[in-house]
Amino acid sequence: MKTLHRIVILLFLLLGKSTVYALNFNSQYYQTIRGKVIDHETKQSLIGANIVILNSDPFKGTASDIDGNFIIERVEIGRVSLHVSCMGYEAKTIANLEIGSAKEVVLEIELVEFVTNIQEVKVYPKTAKHETLNKMASVSGQAFTVEETSRYSGALNDPARMVSAYAGVSGDGEGSNEIIVRGNSPKGIQWRLEGIEIPNPNHFADEGSSGGAVNALNSNLLRNSDFFTGAFTAEYGNAYSGIFDINLRSGNNAKHEQAFGFSTMGIDFTLEGPLKKGYSGSYLANYRYSSLALLNNAGIIDFDGIPKYQDGSFKIVLPTQKAGKYTIFSLFGKNNMLNKEENDDETITLGENNYEADLSVIGISNLLPLGKKSYLKNTIAWSATNSKYQSDVLADDNKMYTALQEEYQHDYLKFNSTFNTKLNAKNSLKAGFKYTRLGFDINSRNDFKNTGTFITDVDSDGNSHFIQSFVNWKYRITSKLSLVSGVNTSYFALNDDYNIEPRVGLKYKFLPNQSLSFGFGVHSKLESLSTYFIQLNDKNNTPSTPNKDLKMSKARHYVLAYNNQLNRNLHLKVETYYQDLYDLAVENDPNSKIVLQDIKEGLADYDFVNEGTGKNYGVELSLERFFHNNYYYLFTGSLYQSKFTALDGIERDSRYNGNYTANLLIGKEYKVGNKGLNRIGWNAKATYRGGQYYTPVDLAKSQEAGETIYKANSELTKQGDDLFILNLTFNYKINRKKTRHEFKLDLKNASNNQAKILERYNKATREIEDGEQLSLLPSLYYILYF
Repeated sequence: MKTLHRIVILLFLLLGKSTVYALNFNSQYYQTIRGKVIDHETKQSLIGANIVILNSDPFKGTASDIDGNFIIERVEIGRVSLHVSCMGYEAKTIANLEIGSAKEVVLEIELVEFVTNIQEVKVYPKTAKHETLNKMASVSGQAFTVEETSRYSGALNDPARMVSAYAGVSGDGEGSNEIIVRGNSPKGIQWRLEGIEIPNPNHFADEGSSGGAVNALNSNLLRNSDFFTGAFTAEYGNAYSGIFDINLRSGNNAKHEQAFGFSTMGIDFTLEGPLKKGYSGSYLANYRYSSLALLNNAGIIDFDGIPKYQDGSFKIVLPTQKAGKYTIFSLFGKNNMLNKEENDDETITLGENNYEADLSVIGISNLLPLGKKSYLKNTIAWSATNSKYQSDVLADDNKMYTALQEEYQHDYLKFNSTFNTKLNAKNSLKAGFKYTRLGFDINSRNDFKNTGTFITDVDSDGNSHFIQSFVNWKYRITSKLSLVSGVNTSYFALNDDYNIEPRVGLKYKFLPNQSLSFGFGVHSKLESLSTYFIQLNDKNNTPSTPNKDLKMSKARHYVLAYNNQLNRNLHLKVETYYQDLYDLAVENDPNSKIVLQDIKEGLADYDFVNEGTGKNYGVELSLERFFHNNYYYLFTGSLYQSKFTALDGIERDSRYNGNYTANLLIGKEYKVGNKGLNRIGWNAKATYRGGQYYTPVDLAKSQEAGETIYKANSELTKQGDDLFILNLTFNYKINRKKTRHEFKLDLKNASNNQAKILERYNKATREIEDGEQLSLLPSLYYILYF
């Protein structure tokens, strides 16, 4: 704790010195807001749209030009709200944009056409904060902003940790950013980048998982994105739990800007600007290097090793006169860690675990207008992951031997084609085709008993194909009632698995500020490729791959939602849902209760069949006070059940059946400095949720084997303690004439609560020890924008 005290003291010394400096030298600074206004359906530029800064004195505003572009100059530093309107379109309010001294605010604003003649309807300007960017979605969706990703306490600039504040979503107590949506396994999450499904974008991720320790997607490059928790619209396939639809922002095409960050986690650098003068193309790039050596050496964390990672991403926008807009995007990541297990006095190394992995994504897309009502978007992308793991153990003869070797290589070649057309103000159609070539080279072998001979768990290489298609039709029956219907199809060539999945959404706005919505959909997801190729031996030691014909697990989602915009800044949402899970992969044993979705880590070395069932149901409430007058709050609560039935016919709690989750987020910002140009703020997040289920350790067998052995026939029979997590964040933002300084102290699990999550076997003490939630983790950040 002494080191933590030093960090806090250092922070406030920096803040105090900076405050004096700011008080003495502040003068009035201004910034520019620029952007483009387009039609949501056609992506065509809107001419003559009015963009006004609300409550500005003197009045500030402008209109979009022939290309839809606009610019508002000499905007005072602070927070402003924009009102955007255009003849024939629904008005929109973009609330509480943060204006800093170093970076221009660049926006792309989409407006929705009125369904009826403007004279026949009353115009109610709406705040777009709670609505999804994808207007085909009717239920279980939430748009999130870059500012929220950095503002919410405990999010650590990670979209996965940020959405754990939403209703129906809970995180992982051990520190991973894996998320559980409505009791489903994190394996059911899908990550998308620029419209393309990508591999798990997290550092230190397990094979087949959707989470990890740190997200490789840097929040400095993100723009507003969507997160969905159920009843997805037809364009989303290969997911049954949740979907991150992540977008990268475009770089500033008028001015070169930079940002440099330094923290206890590492350093990062961001560049953006125009490609050349007079051309509307832009670039945006970021690189980040991190080592947790500082926190490890200070004794704040102890992983028995030092995690190291680096990542980078870029986006290049290339508009053309006749061939549409081209976009090149990329993401890469690399991480490694050598972990040593030692005896109590740290004189003997009992084992070493060496892990390294990398991730690559690169793609190019073309958005081509087809007349004034339609567009075609084609994207081709290549992605790959490679992870290696080796575990060495000290044998009885005091020599190290290799107990486990794993290497998983995956590469994906993807082509997406999407056609969108607005038939008229009431009807729009969106259809698409997706092709994925899946290449793989996966190997795992073990010698846990130190026999000198490895046993092969999986050893396979080759490729297969996954083909999807979809069609979505949105019918805005009246200005109050809309219907979205569609279908998603998929075909997995490895085992000829073909699926047709209908989707439907209905939204009725019975009052200007209230609506009821219903959503239904059938959803499915591929298993990790290692599951299909797992190698098992029969009684005669003849190897086979029994899971090669395993079909996709499926779910039917039913959702009913109520939304109420209580006032301009306060929004209430209530959702209730039922998910009927079927064709779940369960062990092919009438006495077994093993279900694939509940296997959290490691290879799923079982013979599976698609004969399991399950159900998730619950109710969720969200009450959000949007950031206004320098403060905000968000309360979310969920009550739910998550059950499954394996071949033994007995219904049981799933691993992730915590039954309840509650979050309270609150934050406030204070103006400081001679003219109130600088900001000091604090944010807090308190979480209370039920514990997950785990399997108890068999001490005698673990002592005999020298590794963790779980009790037979006791899978997921123990429930971990309820978790209480308090996260606190303090920040200070200093605006100078051409630069901006930001200091932030983030205290994750500030109360250092230590709930029991699971059990594990300690090789050094030869006893069972409790696996506890992640302890207090302080992070100190400094960012310079210039």
